[in-house]
Amino acid sequence: MVNSQSKSSPQPQQPQPVIDAKSSADQDGWTVADSTKLYNIEGWGEPYFRINKAGNVSVSLQGRNSLDLTELVESLKRRNINLPLLIRFPDILADRLARLHSCMEQAIARYGYRGRYQGVFPIKCNQNRHLIEAIVDHGKPYQFGLEAGSKPELIIALASLKSETDSKPLLICNGYKDREYIETALLATKLGQKPIIVIEQPQELNLVLAIAQELKIKPILGVRAKLDTKGTGRWGNSTGDRAKFGLTITEILQVVRQLETVDRLDCLQLLHFHIGSQISAIGVIKDAIREASQIYVQLVLLGAKMQYLDVGGGLGIDYAGSKTNFQASKNYNMQNYANDIVAQVKDACDQGNVPHPVLVSESGRAIAAHQSVLVFDVLAASSAPSLNLQLLAPDAPLIVRNFWETYQGIDRHNLQESYHDAIQFKQEALSLFNFGYLSLSDRAIAEELYWACCYKISALIDDSDDIPNDLDNLQQIMAATYHVNLSIFQSVPDAWAIDQLFPIMPIHRLHQKPTVKGVLADITCDSDGKIDRFINRKETKNVLELHPLNTSQPSPYYLGMFLVGAYQEVMGNLHNLFGDTNVVHITITSSGYQVESVVQGDTIEEVLSYVQYNSENLLETMRRRTEVALQSQSITLEEARRLLQNYHNSLNSYTYLNQYNQ
Repeated sequence: MVNSQSKSSPQPQQPQPVIDAKSSADQDGWTVADSTKLYNIEGWGEPYFRINKAGNVSVSLQGRNSLDLTELVESLKRRNINLPLLIRFPDILADRLARLHSCMEQAIARYGYRGRYQGVFPIKCNQNRHLIEAIVDHGKPYQFGLEAGSKPELIIALASLKSETDSKPLLICNGYKDREYIETALLATKLGQKPIIVIEQPQELNLVLAIAQELKIKPILGVRAKLDTKGTGRWGNSTGDRAKFGLTITEILQVVRQLETVDRLDCLQLLHFHIGSQISAIGVIKDAIREASQIYVQLVLLGAKMQYLDVGGGLGIDYAGSKTNFQASKNYNMQNYANDIVAQVKDACDQGNVPHPVLVSESGRAIAAHQSVLVFDVLAASSAPSLNLQLLAPDAPLIVRNFWETYQGIDRHNLQESYHDAIQFKQEALSLFNFGYLSLSDRAIAEELYWACCYKISALIDDSDDIPNDLDNLQQIMAATYHVNLSIFQSVPDAWAIDQLFPIMPIHRLHQKPTVKGVLADITCDSDGKIDRFINRKETKNVLELHPLNTSQPSPYYLGMFLVGAYQEVMGNLHNLFGDTNVVHITITSSGYQVESVVQGDTIEEVLSYVQYNSENLLETMRRRTEVALQSQSITLEEARRLLQNYHNSLNSYTYLNQYNQ
């Protein structure tokens, strides 16, 4: 591209390739402990996830064998259960339920609380049948109930809950309600259910009372209060005086007076509040409990036969593992949460000389998040433009020669200046080209010099602990892009919609040093289909440490996204018609594991039916078109056969790619 200037001129430093077949684990002395620290798995993964001696992520529960996640994935693939794959662990779900109940029981014992705890799971958090059935089954020892926020969720709850004990599980009925919703909830009492209808809008009370009178069923009612205390983080603005749901103090008093007028004040038995999801600061929880406890006491003093205080959701999980009030983390544990609730309610009730209520919580995220792991493979990787930079010709344009001198002069003492110069020279070269003063070849040299400067500066930054502020974005500019077999819009919509952070890391090769810094791009045709924010020990980082892909002997490279069991599955969408992923339910046994159930992911035929396409009609259309093409001799019989066969096979195939099983 350019001619040699002199044999003594220095050759430019060539960048290291992003994709390399060789591992540098031995010479670097990288260990599993280094990976444990790098990905902070002890921060967010305890007590369920860790890295084993083989360098693979393992799943374990106390008193049971650990399960190698990579070996599990390989075994499932041999069963023709392909990636991307959502793996659910009902054992973890059971453990989360037991932990929450244990924490509340310990707090009750510690403070001498004279009430009890009876939790419910909010169905909106994850409506999938297998998960709801597992929660009901594992929750039986604790009379754990369900919370419904819509009519479809009420239908699920009524069919799922069983009333086999004297202390029945609760069914908290929240959300917007019409006549059918209310009638169904009230009539369910005839089946032994214990629905509590929570008044969230002022107009609901008249309808509930009218229907209850028609059916001659005495309802159990609750009121949802709009607290002055506001939550924090992403959902902080959903609370307070202008919250979507709930009653103001004035409206709650109106409910009391109306019930008193019709001699139904004894029906009011529950106070409910909700200060948002994923509360990261324990101080907010304390303030909310303090305010709600006083409201509860005052309702009792007004004559309501109060029995339950529902503290709603908000119990956070530590996605980042930093144990701070960062929005993807939390600065408290489950026992702190339980202690503060029990202590504050006890103090308020004792001060008001009223009985201690049954404590109810609607913890969804804290129960469901840990039990699901999304595993997906990397299809390919791309890096910043590769270089073929040679020595300059003597007659190279001045802008190119100046650019070359800047490149040669880069050292760790002038990183900022050199980076600014590189940006300026690149812009000037483009301007000269646009006005016809620079040839296409000279513009190409300028572009290569720009990337050569970026590579050189980036390498020096990697070795430096003190990174200048205006070079922060260079690392992201130089990051490799790992193309992953996944739709972010389908499997982790919150990562796209609200910038939710989830722990992401390789699930194998963790005894090797990850030498590539990259971002993830999914297989949708959307520029938003990427992840370029990752958890860090201090807030976030813009790149993820990854291993080089093996190009000489292609083999799968597996990544895992953890703590995805809350909200993600049902909220996913069909962008580019990528459907639901394969799902497996795995029970850890004394001898290994057992596949409890498999839910096959969507086929192309199924997702096409969601948008009103009929597979038989499509096949017949293609058959007719191939016949026309055969008649005009624009296609051979063998080509037509192959086209129709591929078309038919595709309709019955998984919507995702199958790179390594071909």
